[in-house]
Amino acid sequence: MSKTIPIWTCILNRSISSYLNKLRNDDGSLVDRESDAGQNSVDWDCSLHLPLWVPETEKAAIEDRLEGWTKDLDASGADIEALASCLKKPLRPLWISQKTVIWINEVPDYDSWDFTPIILVSASSTSGVTQHRTTSEFSWNYIPGAGDDEESWARGLSPNLFWNHAYDLISSGPHLCNQKVADIVEKDRVYRVQRGQNAPQVTAKPSISGSSPHLPCLDPLLYSDLSNLNISSSDEECGIFWLGSTNLALAASQVAEHASNIDCILNCDQRSISVCLPDTEVYLHLPIVNSKLDRFSLFNNLSSAVSFAKLNLTKGRTLLICCHDGEDISVCVCLAILISLFDYEGSFDGGKSLSETCVTKCEMRRRLVYICKFAIKARPSRGNLKQVFSFLNGGKVA
Repeated sequence: MSKTIPIWTCILNRSISSYLNKLRNDDGSLVDRESDAGQNSVDWDCSLHLPLWVPETEKAAIEDRLEGWTKDLDASGADIEALASCLKKPLRPLWISQKTVIWINEVPDYDSWDFTPIILVSASSTSGVTQHRTTSEFSWNYIPGAGDDEESWARGLSPNLFWNHAYDLISSGPHLCNQKVADIVEKDRVYRVQRGQNAPQVTAKPSISGSSPHLPCLDPLLYSDLSNLNISSSDEECGIFWLGSTNLALAASQVAEHASNIDCILNCDQRSISVCLPDTEVYLHLPIVNSKLDRFSLFNNLSSAVSFAKLNLTKGRTLLICCHDGEDISVCVCLAILISLFDYEGSFDGGKSLSETCVTKCEMRRRLVYICKFAIKARPSRGNLKQVFSFLNGGKVA
């Protein structure tokens, strides 16, 4: 949060600025349109904004690499045009902790700001027995994993469960919050078990500092205006995401069970699913586990996945690839299939283009961006992406 997000906001700002400048050079009339929309690429802030505790030497080292990272983004095929059309002011991160005071009386009107804020909220405590960090005049108590790997702190709470019970969680306060989360997660687990869905028992990990009575009480959560939020468990979660004209689609396994107008299914979930398909040739179950549990599970199954996809895509069939959540393993399998069996333009060629070229990380990144344009929930893990890269540079299509 101290460096990664500021780097990304800076790179996006630079890429947008470059795009706007290119439009200005290609079309002089754009100047008037930019003025009406509030965009001005000349004044677009492309500087790197880091928190004060990051040393100047580290900031300088990051700035030296910004140009290269920006070129990588531009080459990835990311839709900068769409971002530039909806973003009227440059991005800028703001850091908020439990003790932060930025505005004394009230938050100023958004229109008066000359940037689009990216609010970075820290879960770390400002006092207590947690690990103490000091950098010049800035100091704080760091809670390892407070902002990463939700498996270590979310206690089984998913985003949908959180938003569906946001008012109850906020009103429960810091003392009852963990118990409230446990009740919500268990009720949801029982609900899914009764319907035959995958519902593993959730075990909360103990905190890094144990159950010390000296741990400080967190400040009560600030109430946010949630009245305009309309969260439904069916929003996008129950959708099938088709990847353009490739005949490939992504979904969660529970969606695949009830999918219609699908010719064949590649199930990468650990559990098998009941499907209504004409014969066994059009259904394949590969129980792939996360890279944190098995660093080679995905790699060892990719050859079978690509061969199955080739067999069915050659016959003009549509292929649905699914996993537990439709966000990680299935996305990585789809990425391997897309690179293995489709050319640079996204046309099926049965693996011809792969045999004539060496897959680079830049090419993998470009294809992943393509997938993410359609599968908006895609969230592949680094460990699984590494396995895909290894496969593509070592394995061959059968």
